[in-house]
Amino acid sequence: MVLARFRDVRPQVAAACASAGEVAEAIALARGSGLGLAVRSGGHCFAGRSSTTGVLIDVGPMRTVEVQDGLVTVGAGTLLCDLYDALAPHGRTVAAGCGPDVGIAGLTLGGGLGILGRTHGLTSDQLVAAEVVLADGRVVDCDEHTHPDLFWALRGAGGGQLGVVTRFVLRTVPAPETTTLHLVWPHADGAALLEAWQGWSPAAPDAMAASLLVTAGADPSEPPRVHVFGAMLAGEAETRAQLRALSDRAGAEPRSTELRTRGYRQAKAHLSDHGPGDEPSPDAHGWSKSEFFREPVPGPAVAALLAHVAADRAPGQLRVLDLSPWAGAYNRVAPDATAFPHRAERFLIKHDVVVDPPPDAAARERALRWLRRSWALVHPFGTGGVYPNFPDPELEDAERAYHGANLARLGEVKAAYDPDDVFRFPQSIAPVAGVA
Repeated sequence: MVLARFRDVRPQVAAACASAGEVAEAIALARGSGLGLAVRSGGHCFAGRSSTTGVLIDVGPMRTVEVQDGLVTVGAGTLLCDLYDALAPHGRTVAAGCGPDVGIAGLTLGGGLGILGRTHGLTSDQLVAAEVVLADGRVVDCDEHTHPDLFWALRGAGGGQLGVVTRFVLRTVPAPETTTLHLVWPHADGAALLEAWQGWSPAAPDAMAASLLVTAGADPSEPPRVHVFGAMLAGEAETRAQLRALSDRAGAEPRSTELRTRGYRQAKAHLSDHGPGDEPSPDAHGWSKSEFFREPVPGPAVAALLAHVAADRAPGQLRVLDLSPWAGAYNRVAPDATAFPHRAERFLIKHDVVVDPPPDAAARERALRWLRRSWALVHPFGTGGVYPNFPDPELEDAERAYHGANLARLGEVKAAYDPDDVFRFPQSIAPVAGVA
C-alpha cells in the first residue's frame, strides 16, 4: 500500500494473482460471498479505490515485460521503473509518468500524462491491445477489431469499472535526448509567473513539458516558492531559449536555474528523485482536488489563489499548486475517439495538501478547509472536467466530470460487459437501463 491514508482499510481476502485464471477465481469468490472487491496494481489511487474491506485482487505478481517489433507487452502488475529499465537497453520508452512505483495498469486505464505526452499523447493513446477478465469470469482479448467497444472504454475509463486488465500491449517510441529543468522564483513573482505560464506553456513546442508549481513547506516561517520544473526533448541551448521567453514574458528573472542534458532513463529518474518542495513523510496523509482549463485564469483570481497558498499556514502542513501543461498531442485526438474526453484543454491545475503524521481531527479539517477554498477560487474559470487518475470523492457530478460527453456510451459498454455492476465503487459508471 502506497498511500498512508488508506493503510487501515484491510481486506477480508487478499488474492495475489499471477494469472488471468486466478483473477477469475477471485472474482467468483467475491461474487459468491457477497463481498465487495477492489483491484490493486501500484496502490496509488487518491480516492482509495485500490483498497477494500472485501476481496482485494492484487495483480502485483504479473510483472513480465516483453519487447518486440516496437511494441511492449506488460503484465498488469508492472511498475514504471521496471518498464523503463526493460526498455532502456533497446533505446525505447513509453509515453508515461515519472513515479517509479506507479503501476502501468492504473496509469494507462485512466489516461496517463508525462513529459512525452505533448509529443506522443496519453499513455492510453499508446495502448494497442489488452487481455481482460470480465465479471462473469471470461478472459477476452480486445483491440480495435475484437471487442472494440471494450477497447474504446479501457482507454481512459477502464480503471476498475469494466473488468480486470491483466496484460497490456503498448507502442514504444525512441528514447529521446532530454534536458531536465528546474527554475525557482520567490513567491513575490508568483502572480506574474503564473499569468505568463498560462499563455507560454501550452503554446510552447510540443517537446517542452514544463509544469509550474507553487510550494509552501511545513515551516510557516519559510515563504512559498514558485518553480518551473520538467524537461524538454532537446539540448540545453534550445531549452534555455524557450525558458528565456517565459522569463521575458513574466518580467521576472529566476533566483536559480538548473539545466542538464541526460539520457532519457536518467532524466526520468532525476525528475522522480528531485521534485520541488519538501519531501513528505511516507506516513503523511494527503488530499487533492483538480480541474482542467481551456482559458487563462484572470489576474484577480491568480492573485487570490497565491495569497491563499501563503495565508494561515500551520506547522507540518505542506501545500502545493501544480499546473501541468496540456495541448500538443493530447489535443490531437478526437474527444470521442477513446473514452478520454479532455482533448481541448490547455492546462490542468491540481491542489495538494499534505499533513505530517499523525494528523488529528483538527489538522485534517484545517487541511481540507484550505484545499476546498483553493479549488473554489479558480473553479469558476475551469471546464468542470477532471482527470480520471486524480479522482475526487467530493465531486457533485463525478461521472460527468471524468467522462464528459462520452458518459452515455460508457454506460452502454458497462451494461454489456458488467450488467450486474460487479466492478462498482463510488462514482462508478451506472449501467444504462434497457441496454442489452
